[in-house]
Amino acid sequence: MVWSPETGSQPVRGAIRTAWAAEGAESGALGYPVAAQTCTDGNCTQTFERGAITRARTGETTVQRTIDNAADAAVVVNKQRPLNPVTYVPENLVNVEGQQLRSDAASALQQLKDAAAADGVAMSVMSGYRSYEKQAGLYNNYVAQYGQEVADTISARPGHSEHQTGLAVDIASPDGTCSLQACFKDTAAGQWAAANAHRFGFIIRYPEGASETTGYSYEPWHLRYVGTDIAVSIHSQGIATLEEYLGLPPASDY
Repeated sequence: MVWSPETGSQPVRGAIRTAWAAEGAESGALGYPVAAQTCTDGNCTQTFERGAITRARTGETTVQRTIDNAADAAVVVNKQRPLNPVTYVPENLVNVEGQQLRSDAASALQQLKDAAAADGVAMSVMSGYRSYEKQAGLYNNYVAQYGQEVADTISARPGHSEHQTGLAVDIASPDGTCSLQACFKDTAAGQWAAANAHRFGFIIRYPEGASETTGYSYEPWHLRYVGTDIAVSIHSQGIATLEEYLGLPPASDY
């Protein structure tokens, strides 16, 4: 039996348990089981927090992970994990201060901004969704300006950008202080976001000192919507990166 406060006690047996263990068990990408396995005509499936495992009557085992689904809020995209398809376009984009975000991320961001405003902290939105084509242009400009080695530390290659999911947003202080700079962490907006973003389902995706895992320099302005369950869990456990939380390998390079 496997137990957690959120999912209760659930059995995980046989080939499904073997496959779950190979994924890192409860500390891996699938998380805890949310129900016992169910079987129909010899095919058995068990649902987990972030996916499912199916054992077919032929003996084949299939693992489905939400982190691989470009349309899921838990999707992980980094230098080792391109979006599938690489030209993915979210279906539910809405306008936010001249930018676009997925509707779930936009709603959470508005709640975050309202809470910050109630504490006397103003925030603005600098960047949201970027298409594959727009990211390609941005990345190529960085390569032309700084060379590819430096460009790869500050910009994602097309198909590898969180902004393409519609779940990432770059925030700023309305007066522009330290915009897109590490010193943003010392602004009122940066400090408030670092302390409170998790309450609204956001994480600082590229934290300080984690470039060997994330592949990117520190970006205190870059918020990624992952949902409150994951964001609160990451914060409460003091885990630095999404990769570490999900038991994924570092993605320092392509």
